[in-house]
Amino acid sequence: MLEALLILPLLAAALMMIITRAATGRTLLVAAAILHAVLTAAVLRRIIEGNAPSAFGGLLAPDMLGGLFLGIASALFLVSSIYAVGYLKAEEGLGERAHMKTGERFTNAPERRFTACLCIFLSAMTLVTCTRHLGALWVGIEATTLASAPLIYFHRHRESLEATWKYLIICSVGIALALIGNLLLSLAFAGNGLESANEAADQLSVLQKLAHGVTPGDPAVPWLKAAFIFFLVGYGTKMGLAPLHNWLPDAHSQAPSLVSALLSGALLNCALLGILRGHQILLAAGLGGFSARLLLFFGLLSLITAAIFIVGQGHYKRLLAYSSVEHMGILAFGIGLGGVAVQGAMLHALCHSLTKCMLFLLAGNILTRYHTLSSYDVRGMRWSMPFTTVLWAGGFLAIVGSPPFGLFVSELWIFKGALAQGQWLVGTLYMVLLAVIFVGMSVPVLRMIQGSRPPDVPRATREPLLSVLPPLALGLTVLLLGLYVPQGLRHVLAQAARSIGG
Repeated sequence: MLEALLILPLLAAALMMIITRAATGRTLLVAAAILHAVLTAAVLRRIIEGNAPSAFGGLLAPDMLGGLFLGIASALFLVSSIYAVGYLKAEEGLGERAHMKTGERFTNAPERRFTACLCIFLSAMTLVTCTRHLGALWVGIEATTLASAPLIYFHRHRESLEATWKYLIICSVGIALALIGNLLLSLAFAGNGLESANEAADQLSVLQKLAHGVTPGDPAVPWLKAAFIFFLVGYGTKMGLAPLHNWLPDAHSQAPSLVSALLSGALLNCALLGILRGHQILLAAGLGGFSARLLLFFGLLSLITAAIFIVGQGHYKRLLAYSSVEHMGILAFGIGLGGVAVQGAMLHALCHSLTKCMLFLLAGNILTRYHTLSSYDVRGMRWSMPFTTVLWAGGFLAIVGSPPFGLFVSELWIFKGALAQGQWLVGTLYMVLLAVIFVGMSVPVLRMIQGSRPPDVPRATREPLLSVLPPLALGLTVLLLGLYVPQGLRHVLAQAARSIGG
């Protein structure tokens, strides 16, 4: 089962590179996404039942934490692939055209290369979420970088090329630092059972057992702390934590909207998982307070940075990108607090992924209709695309944590966690920053919805179903999670949170 999860997208990618008919490639993309989602559901069911599957000698053996992120990635890929059918069909007939800002002539990359890279990207994320071997996790996260770079460069013009290179260079440096973190872990346990850890497929469990034997004065302590710092800086770069987020606004703004949806909704969670694996080891060693304080600090720093750049932001895709920096900060903040806040952070990871994917897909609809990324030039959306407008307004309310959406519940849980820990000061700062971000995002969103329709934008026409049904499904899910969290999902969130100090 796990073998199929990993190999199926790779086989689909190989077929896509052979198939010349674009429509067949799109059908294959959706079919691969559906099969992956079905297999993921079966894997999650076995994990919940306490009978987690394993494959490749235990190299793939997902736990509840990895299973949660696997389910998110698979669901978002399915939704994005359905959206991609209509998107790629529309892009097929455009040919060479001028860049809307610079006037530069450009063409798209071959569609079959794009869809193949999407499938390879899915396979890489599957490896990251299903393995408990830190070396394999590192390989998987590096593979996500290599697979997603051609996706960002789908529109082959100068700005997308610059964004792609920035993404590759910054994230590769980050991943290299994470590799140093792995090496420092080896130094921490050198001569103390390290051989058994290196030989074990479930390396995380062995390292946790070794960490349980660490005492306050143990020589391993500084090595473990240094290892986590490198994990945090390395994977934090890929996660988009401030001040390591510089690649994120450019990549998200230049990539096709469905790629931005996957980058923000699924990829950032994979990077977070790398940090959490290091956090689990420090918790086992009794050093959870050290890693929690660092997560708390970088979480607040990300919130502050996002608030600064969101206020006055006139580029609506960059606005969503900085919103991702904000929410990664909320996740780090919640995990750093510990207790009930960690369970809130797990719910937040789920709801943010669904909402942000929804908003980026809608941003693609807006770009198609208005041919601009400036929120100042998008006016009167309610007159030109009413269905997208309703979803855009709902997505905005959801992403800023308004009731009754799921993000309101998760942010409230995190705030309650801060109060339970007696962290009144940081809790107050957290709420103030959320209020600033709410105001900062509301201005451009309302400006886009209201006003008169520009004369060069056509009146409301029937919007393609494939462009509105996927974000509608995501929005309804987030709304339902705000009204009721099913008992089975509560169990998953609680188990995932318990493994990281919740």
